[in-house]
Amino acid sequence: MDAIVEKALAKWPNVPHCYGWLALDARGNWRMRDEQAQQNNLPGERIHSSALIGFIQRNYTHDEQGRWYFQNGPQRVYVDLEVTPYVVRTDPRHGFTLHTGTPVESMYGIWLSDQGRVLIESSVIALLDDRDMAECLLHLKMAKQTANEDYLLQWMAEEGKNTTLFFQHGAMTLPVRFIAESALETRFGFVKKPRLPAT
Repeated sequence: MDAIVEKALAKWPNVPHCYGWLALDARGNWRMRDEQAQQNNLPGERIHSSALIGFIQRNYTHDEQGRWYFQNGPQRVYVDLEVTPYVVRTDPRHGFTLHTGTPVESMYGIWLSDQGRVLIESSVIALLDDRDMAECLLHLKMAKQTANEDYLLQWMAEEGKNTTLFFQHGAMTLPVRFIAESALETRFGFVKKPRLPAT
């Protein structure tokens, strides 16, 4: 966390939290959601300022309830998540990096959702950026050959129960597990749309 943020927290510890105004989309873009975007369930305006993006990402964390937020000075700005708290991208140097720029050091699990999206489990759960899907589909193996489209569709229809699928990347081979996207929050302990509790 930035030192200026820590000082602001110490000076103003009881500033009300902010909900619904900041979102993370499925490609790892930060979006500002004004009142019109919130009322009409729109994604919001994409943030392009590299300085602001860097500030958000350095001060991005979560509370004990699994609600992710950006600590903006003394205020928590809770984040609406389109899918997961992180988005992962392929990287020629590190293999994979999170949307925050952090390299993925170790992968513990690979998931394929009922929506056909790949998720990578490391120290966090991260959705694979769809622009990297074509490259990563080459790493999905059935036995020793690349899984074709028919096989993947069958695997998804059977929820991964009757056929075997692996993710092979370099020297690493991990079994692929099926997950319904409606189960992501419970399985990985995060809240997609934090809101102020009703009083």
